Amino acid sequence: FFRNSKRADSHWITTPNQLLRIWNDGKVLYTLRLTIEAECLLQLQNFPMDTHSCPLVFSSYGYPREEIVYRWRRYSIEVSDQRTWRLYQFDFTGLRNTSEVLRTGAGEYMVMTVSFDLSRRMGYFAIQTYIPCILTVVLSWVSFWIKRDSTPARTSLGITTVLTMTTLSTISRKHLPRVSYITAMDLFVSVCFIFVFAALMEYATLNYLVGNKKPLEHSHRRARLPPAGAQVMPTFTTININHIMHWPPEIEEDEDDEPGSPCLEGKECER
Repeated sequence: FFRNSKRADSHWITTPNQLLRIWNDGKVLYTLRLTIEAECLLQLQNFPMDTHSCPLVFSSYGYPREEIVYRWRRYSIEVSDQRTWRLYQFDFTGLRNTSEVLRTGAGEYMVMTVSFDLSRRMGYFAIQTYIPCILTVVLSWVSFWIKRDSTPARTSLGITTVLTMTTLSTISRKHLPRVSYITAMDLFVSVCFIFVFAALMEYATLNYLVGNKKPLEHSHRRARLPPAGAQVMPTFTTININHIMHWPPEIEEDEDDEPGSPCLEGKECER
Protein backbone atom coordinates (compact mmCIF):
# COMPACT_ATOMS: atom_id res chain seq x y z
CA PHE A 1 0.00 0.00 0.00
CA PHE A 2 1.02 3.62 -0.45
CA ARG A 3 1.72 5.22 2.91
CA ASN A 4 1.42 8.88 1.89
CA SER A 5 -1.43 8.56 -0.60
CA LYS A 6 -4.44 10.85 -0.25
CA ARG A 7 -6.49 9.23 -2.99
CA ALA A 8 -5.79 6.34 -5.35
CA ASP A 9 -7.73 5.01 -8.34
CA SER A 10 -7.13 1.94 -10.45
CA HIS A 11 -8.10 1.88 -14.12
CA TRP A 12 -10.72 -0.70 -15.12
CA ILE A 13 -11.77 0.45 -18.58
CA THR A 14 -12.30 -1.52 -20.67
CA THR A 15 -10.73 -4.29 -18.62
CA PRO A 16 -8.57 -4.11 -15.50
CA ASN A 17 -5.25 -2.50 -16.50
CA GLN A 18 -2.93 -5.10 -15.02
CA LEU A 19 -0.43 -7.67 -16.21
CA LEU A 20 0.73 -10.97 -14.65
CA ARG A 21 3.51 -13.16 -16.04
CA ILE A 22 5.10 -16.26 -14.49
CA TRP A 23 8.31 -17.81 -15.83
CA ASN A 24 9.51 -21.39 -15.51
CA ASP A 25 12.32 -20.40 -13.14
CA GLY A 26 9.84 -18.94 -10.65
CA LYS A 27 10.06 -15.27 -11.60
CA VAL A 28 6.81 -13.34 -11.47
CA LEU A 29 6.04 -10.04 -13.21
CA TYR A 30 2.99 -8.16 -12.02
CA THR A 31 2.11 -4.63 -13.18
CA LEU A 32 -0.89 -2.48 -12.37
CA ARG A 33 -1.92 0.94 -13.59
CA LEU A 34 -2.81 3.36 -10.79
CA THR A 35 -3.48 7.06 -10.41
CA ILE A 36 -2.29 8.26 -6.99
CA GLU A 37 -2.53 11.61 -5.28
CA ALA A 38 0.20 11.67 -2.64
CA GLU A 39 0.94 14.30 -0.03
CA CYS A 40 4.09 16.38 -0.30
CA LEU A 41 5.31 18.65 2.47
CA LEU A 42 6.23 22.02 0.94
CA GLN A 43 8.67 24.47 2.49
CA LEU A 44 7.72 27.85 1.04
CA GLN A 45 10.32 30.11 2.65
CA ASN A 46 11.96 30.64 -0.77
CA PHE A 47 8.71 30.95 -2.72
CA PRO A 48 8.61 31.41 -5.73
CA MET A 49 12.25 30.28 -6.06
CA ASP A 50 11.66 27.10 -4.11
CA THR A 51 12.58 23.51 -4.90
CA HIS A 52 10.88 20.42 -3.52
CA SER A 53 11.39 16.69 -3.29
CA CYS A 54 8.02 14.94 -3.27
CA PRO A 55 8.18 11.29 -2.14
CA LEU A 56 5.98 8.35 -3.03
CA VAL A 57 6.26 5.79 -0.21
CA PHE A 58 4.94 2.24 -0.40
CA SER A 59 5.41 -0.98 1.55
CA SER A 60 3.65 -4.20 2.44
CA TYR A 61 0.66 -3.81 4.74
CA GLY A 62 0.43 -7.29 6.22
CA TYR A 63 3.75 -9.05 5.57
CA PRO A 64 6.76 -8.08 7.70
CA ARG A 65 10.37 -8.26 6.61
CA GLU A 66 10.67 -11.89 7.75
CA GLU A 67 8.10 -12.90 5.14
CA ILE A 68 8.67 -10.49 2.25
CA VAL A 69 11.58 -8.28 1.25
CA TYR A 70 11.45 -5.55 -1.39
CA ARG A 71 14.53 -4.60 -3.39
CA TRP A 72 15.05 -2.10 -6.17
CA ARG A 73 16.24 -3.49 -9.45
CA ARG A 74 18.86 -1.47 -11.26
CA TYR A 75 17.31 0.94 -13.76
CA SER A 76 13.87 -0.31 -12.77
CA ILE A 77 12.35 3.18 -12.52
CA GLU A 78 11.24 4.62 -15.82
CA VAL A 79 9.80 8.04 -16.59
CA SER A 80 7.85 8.69 -19.75
CA ASP A 81 9.06 11.28 -22.21
CA GLN A 82 8.53 14.79 -20.81
CA ARG A 83 7.33 15.96 -24.20
CA THR A 84 4.14 13.99 -23.63
CA TRP A 85 3.39 15.55 -20.23
CA ARG A 86 4.18 18.87 -18.62
CA LEU A 87 3.86 20.62 -15.27
CA TYR A 88 2.92 24.24 -15.77
CA GLN A 89 4.28 25.56 -12.47
CA PHE A 90 7.19 23.16 -11.93
CA ASP A 91 10.14 21.71 -13.79
CA PHE A 92 10.90 18.04 -13.27
CA THR A 93 14.62 17.83 -12.44
CA GLY A 94 15.02 14.14 -11.58
CA LEU A 95 14.12 11.34 -9.20
CA ARG A 96 15.78 9.23 -6.52
CA ASN A 97 14.88 5.86 -5.01
CA THR A 98 15.70 4.63 -1.51
CA SER A 99 14.75 1.74 0.76
CA GLU A 100 14.68 1.44 4.53
CA VAL A 101 13.35 -0.71 7.34
CA LEU A 102 10.43 0.66 9.33
CA ARG A 103 10.13 -0.70 12.87
CA THR A 104 6.61 -0.75 14.31
CA GLY A 105 4.81 -2.54 17.12
CA ALA A 106 3.57 -5.15 14.63
CA GLY A 107 7.05 -5.89 13.29
CA GLU A 108 9.61 -4.61 10.81
CA TYR A 109 8.55 -3.69 7.29
CA MET A 110 10.50 -2.83 4.17
CA VAL A 111 9.64 0.67 2.96
CA MET A 112 10.40 1.77 -0.61
CA THR A 113 10.52 5.46 -1.51
CA VAL A 114 10.66 7.27 -4.85
CA SER A 115 11.42 11.01 -4.60
CA PHE A 116 10.52 13.37 -7.44
CA ASP A 117 12.64 16.53 -7.53
CA LEU A 118 10.78 19.65 -8.68
CA SER A 119 11.69 23.31 -9.08
CA ARG A 120 9.13 26.09 -9.44
CA ARG A 121 8.96 28.26 -12.54
CA MET A 122 9.18 32.01 -11.94
CA GLY A 123 7.77 33.29 -15.22
CA TYR A 124 4.20 33.71 -14.02
CA PHE A 125 5.18 35.39 -10.76
CA ALA A 126 7.69 37.68 -12.45
CA ILE A 127 4.98 39.00 -14.77
CA GLN A 128 2.22 39.19 -12.15
CA THR A 129 4.15 40.49 -9.13
CA TYR A 130 7.85 41.27 -9.50
CA ILE A 131 7.79 43.51 -12.58
CA PRO A 132 4.69 45.51 -11.47
CA CYS A 133 6.25 46.09 -8.03
CA ILE A 134 9.52 47.32 -9.54
CA LEU A 135 7.70 49.67 -11.93
CA THR A 136 5.55 51.02 -9.09
CA VAL A 137 8.65 51.84 -7.03
CA VAL A 138 10.25 53.61 -9.99
CA LEU A 139 7.00 55.51 -10.56
CA SER A 140 7.01 56.73 -6.96
CA TRP A 141 10.49 58.21 -7.52
CA VAL A 142 9.08 60.47 -10.25
CA SER A 143 7.73 62.72 -7.49
CA PHE A 144 11.32 63.73 -6.67
CA TRP A 145 11.49 65.58 -10.02
CA ILE A 146 8.20 67.41 -9.50
CA LYS A 147 8.38 70.90 -8.01
CA ARG A 148 7.69 71.06 -4.33
CA ASP A 149 4.98 73.68 -4.87
CA SER A 150 2.93 71.20 -6.94
CA THR A 151 1.15 69.73 -3.93
CA PRO A 152 -1.80 68.06 -5.75
CA ALA A 153 0.46 66.31 -8.27
CA ARG A 154 2.94 64.92 -5.74
CA THR A 155 0.27 63.94 -3.23
CA SER A 156 -1.91 62.13 -5.76
CA LEU A 157 1.10 60.29 -7.20
CA GLY A 158 2.24 59.14 -3.76
CA ILE A 159 -1.19 57.94 -2.66
CA THR A 160 -1.77 56.14 -5.97
CA THR A 161 1.51 54.21 -5.74
CA VAL A 162 0.81 53.23 -2.13
CA LEU A 163 -2.63 51.88 -3.04
CA THR A 164 -1.15 50.04 -6.03
CA MET A 165 1.40 48.31 -3.81
CA THR A 166 -1.35 47.32 -1.39
CA THR A 167 -3.31 45.73 -4.24
CA LEU A 168 -0.25 43.87 -5.54
CA SER A 169 0.49 42.56 -2.07
CA THR A 170 -3.05 41.22 -1.76
CA ILE A 171 -2.90 39.56 -5.18
CA SER A 172 0.45 37.89 -4.44
CA ARG A 173 -0.94 36.27 -1.28
CA LYS A 174 -3.76 34.62 -3.22
CA HIS A 175 -1.32 32.18 -4.84
CA LEU A 176 -0.04 30.95 -1.48
CA PRO A 177 -1.53 28.79 1.25
CA ARG A 178 -2.02 30.55 4.56
CA VAL A 179 1.36 29.94 6.15
CA SER A 180 2.55 31.59 9.35
CA TYR A 181 6.08 32.39 8.17
CA ILE A 182 7.39 34.99 5.73
CA THR A 183 8.18 33.95 2.18
CA ALA A 184 10.67 35.49 -0.24
CA MET A 185 7.84 37.14 -2.17
CA ASP A 186 6.40 38.64 1.02
CA LEU A 187 9.79 40.12 1.84
CA PHE A 188 10.20 41.56 -1.66
CA VAL A 189 6.72 43.12 -1.69
CA SER A 190 7.24 44.55 1.81
CA VAL A 191 10.52 46.21 0.83
CA CYS A 192 8.88 47.71 -2.27
CA PHE A 193 6.03 49.00 -0.13
CA ILE A 194 8.52 50.64 2.26
CA PHE A 195 10.24 52.44 -0.64
CA VAL A 196 6.91 53.71 -1.99
CA PHE A 197 5.70 54.82 1.43
CA ALA A 198 9.04 56.53 2.13
CA ALA A 199 8.68 58.58 -1.07
CA LEU A 200 5.29 59.84 0.13
CA MET A 201 6.62 60.60 3.61
CA GLU A 202 9.57 62.47 2.09
CA TYR A 203 7.24 65.00 0.50
CA ALA A 204 5.15 65.29 3.67
CA THR A 205 8.31 66.04 5.68
CA LEU A 206 9.54 68.53 3.07
CA ASN A 207 6.21 70.34 3.02
CA TYR A 208 6.15 70.52 6.82
CA LEU A 209 9.69 71.90 7.11
CA VAL A 210 9.20 74.48 4.35
CA GLY A 211 5.88 75.57 5.85
CA ASN A 212 7.52 76.21 9.23
CA LYS A 213 10.52 77.96 7.71
CA LYS A 214 8.52 80.70 5.93
CA PRO A 215 6.95 82.20 9.11
CA LEU A 216 10.40 82.28 10.75
CA GLU A 217 11.92 84.14 7.80
CA HIS A 218 9.00 86.59 7.79
CA SER A 219 9.38 87.29 11.52
CA HIS A 220 13.15 87.85 11.17
CA ARG A 221 12.53 90.21 8.28
CA ARG A 222 10.03 92.25 10.29
CA ALA A 223 12.44 92.41 13.21
CA ARG A 224 15.09 94.03 11.00
CA LEU A 225 12.70 96.79 9.80
CA PRO A 226 12.38 100.05 11.90
CA PRO A 227 9.16 100.41 13.89
CA ALA A 228 6.28 102.27 12.27
CA GLY A 229 6.08 106.01 13.14
CA ALA A 230 9.73 106.29 14.18
CA GLN A 231 11.63 109.25 12.70
CA VAL A 232 15.23 108.97 11.81
CA MET A 233 16.97 112.25 12.40
CA PRO A 234 19.57 113.10 9.78
CA THR A 235 23.08 113.89 10.86
CA PHE A 236 24.41 117.40 10.26
CA THR A 237 27.87 118.81 10.02
CA THR A 238 28.84 122.33 11.21
CA ILE A 239 31.36 124.35 9.21
CA ASN A 240 33.58 126.97 10.93
CA ILE A 241 34.48 129.78 8.50
CA ASN A 242 36.29 132.84 9.91
CA HIS A 243 35.25 131.94 13.44
CA ILE A 244 31.56 132.03 12.45
CA MET A 245 29.50 128.90 12.99
CA HIS A 246 27.11 128.16 10.18
CA TRP A 247 24.25 125.80 11.06
CA PRO A 248 22.06 124.09 8.55
CA PRO A 249 18.87 125.97 7.83
CA GLU A 250 16.71 123.12 9.20
CA ILE A 251 18.22 123.50 12.69
CA GLU A 252 17.85 127.30 12.64
CA GLU A 253 14.19 126.99 11.76
CA ASP A 254 13.67 124.49 14.55
CA GLU A 255 15.32 126.79 17.08
CA ASP A 256 13.05 129.68 16.07
CA ASP A 257 9.96 127.53 16.43
CA GLU A 258 10.75 126.37 19.95
CA PRO A 259 8.05 127.10 22.55
CA GLY A 260 8.75 130.29 24.51
CA SER A 261 10.81 131.86 21.71
CA PRO A 262 10.39 135.63 21.31
CA CYS A 263 9.44 135.13 17.68
CA LEU A 264 6.33 133.25 18.73
CA GLU A 265 5.33 135.99 21.24
CA GLY A 266 5.05 138.70 18.59
CA LYS A 267 8.42 140.33 19.31
CA GLU A 268 10.98 141.25 16.74
CA CYS A 269 13.58 138.67 16.11
CA GLU A 270 17.07 139.62 15.15
CA ARG A 271 19.35 137.37 13.34
